Amino acid sequence: MVARGGRTTTLSAGAPQGCVLSPLLFTLLTHDCAALHSLKHIIKFADDITLVGLISKNKSAYREEMQQLTASCKDNNLSLNVDKTKEMVVDFRRAQSGHSPLFTDGFSVEIIKSTKFLSSLVKNFTWSLNTRSIRKKAQYHLYFLWSMRKAHLPPPSLDGSTQGPSRAS
Repeated sequence: MVARGGRTTTLSAGAPQGCVLSPLLFTLLTHDCAALHSLKHIIKFADDITLVGLISKNKSAYREEMQQLTASCKDNNLSLNVDKTKEMVVDFRRAQSGHSPLFTDGFSVEIIKSTKFLSSLVKNFTWSLNTRSIRKKAQYHLYFLWSMRKAHLPPPSLDGSTQGPSRAS
């Protein structure tokens, strides 16, 4: 929203991706987003906010933290994209109890089993999913090099310009 002379105008798009001002605007508008509880942390990176917290017996602190984050965004005329908002619950207890869904702005937040966080795939704080993904990419590139060798082609230079075989669309 842009306030001008007592009128407000809603903008459907922000600063373009890659714009020099984007990180600065995000930092300015989310500066007051801070965790209320000591076992909760708010991580801000580029244009993403991640709420991380330890939930022991009482889930109300976690839900209160999410409500505070939503309210802080509204105070700064920001809106959470409910389609991009995800909840990942990691429960190491033997007897896992059901987890009731989280609601923000009247919408249920999707519960996911794994996510990509800072270019690493995370599932229950193990590296297996990330390792499998990296191995799959390596096998793809090794197959490409093997195919070139089999066809008696010179090996590609290591300048990063070779991204594997081109795919027909």
